Amino acid sequence: MVERVQTRPREAADEAGEKYTALMRDRSDFVERQRTAPLVVKAPKKDEYELCPQGLIGWYLHPQVFTDRCLDEWYVFIHDIRGVSGRHRHQGGLVLFIIEGQGYSTMNGVRYDWKEGDLVLMPLLPEQVEHQHFNLRPDRPSKWMAFIHLPTFNNVGSELTQKAIDPEWAERSGQTTWRGANVAEEKVTGSS
Repeated sequence: MVERVQTRPREAADEAGEKYTALMRDRSDFVERQRTAPLVVKAPKKDEYELCPQGLIGWYLHPQVFTDRCLDEWYVFIHDIRGVSGRHRHQGGLVLFIIEGQGYSTMNGVRYDWKEGDLVLMPLLPEQVEHQHFNLRPDRPSKWMAFIHLPTFNNVGSELTQKAIDPEWAERSGQTTWRGANVAEEKVTGSS
């Protein structure tokens, strides 16, 4: 009886282990960035702020924009609230530190007042957190700094849906809708 032997053609080997070599290069680049990247990130200049559908924002950390930072898994930015911000929703899980001013945020329809020095914690909720921000100082803006940890943001299945757009952005851009959202019609109301 003849024994039947199956053979399979040998797959071409990666050139010098291309995938492993890429892994080692990425790790080496990461470690070098940790050793050499600036440890002080300078505040964005006024002309570097961007007016967007959520409002006026100055970025410190943004993984897709600033690739030379040692912490590349964070979004950190200042939101300069001049009146009423846009309104959007996601699962939450971020921290807002109030730098200056006085105002409030609505989260799922509930008002939370804040002032300079306060820390606003946005909980992680499977049903999401729809939120918007209001400045109570008509003569000048209020500002907070947001801290968003990208792996947490991503791993909770976080979507980001704009529900209303910043009125100033709408006026300057000439757009009254953006990705299905209309101009925010909410008005600032006095302290609670």
